[in-house]
Amino acid sequence: MPGPEVLLYGLPLAFLAGFIDAVAGGGGTITLPTLFFMGLSPAQVVATNKLLAIFGSASSTFQYWRKGHLELALLVRLLPLALIGSAFGAYLVHFVNPDAFRTLIGVVILGVGALVLVNKRFGLEDHYPGLTARTLALTLPGAFVIGIYDGFLGPGTGTFLMFLFALAGFNLVGASGNARFINLATNLGAFVFFLIGGKMVFWIGLPMGVANALGATLGARMAMLRGSAFVKWMYGGIVLLVSVRLLFGG
Repeated sequence: MPGPEVLLYGLPLAFLAGFIDAVAGGGGTITLPTLFFMGLSPAQVVATNKLLAIFGSASSTFQYWRKGHLELALLVRLLPLALIGSAFGAYLVHFVNPDAFRTLIGVVILGVGALVLVNKRFGLEDHYPGLTARTLALTLPGAFVIGIYDGFLGPGTGTFLMFLFALAGFNLVGASGNARFINLATNLGAFVFFLIGGKMVFWIGLPMGVANALGATLGARMAMLRGSAFVKWMYGGIVLLVSVRLLFGG
């Protein structure tokens, strides 16, 4: 078991991860390797990461909600499907090796990022039409499929959610806020599961969670202040980071 000195680098990295995650998702690409580097077992890493991620996702969700960037009428319809999908994805892990899909998902997420960046106007303006049949036909199955991916593999879930909400017509600030809400819910569901398993290292997860929440607060405020153009280029960077982890990080 590591000593308290690991927090000297764990806290600033958790802060950075919270900032990035609040803007464009992908904070786990920083916190998961950090926890591994601290010397935790794989089970402790995954469980403790969910503990600290709750702090960050709750903080950023609150910031986006406070400024009116959450579409709650849509989110309450998507939430059950995302949770069911996440549970189903976790169940599938017992039968299918997730490593077989890492390369495929890495390529897919690179393609998603390219579409966002090449289309100069994508996500810069808000065209959300409300709870139309088209909106629900797109987002309901989308939330379920992304939920499955979250439970099955995980990295890039927030990135995929942002793309889904942007396709539904939200600008990237609104897409980020809505994605954080769904991520918070799936994090809470996983947190209960891992809490029962007893693998969380609380003396690491709690202080890193506070640092993550502070970074997330700053990141959400920066995204809302700088607007969708800022989020778009941050999004592109996170897509690259997540893809590298999936394709080469194991």
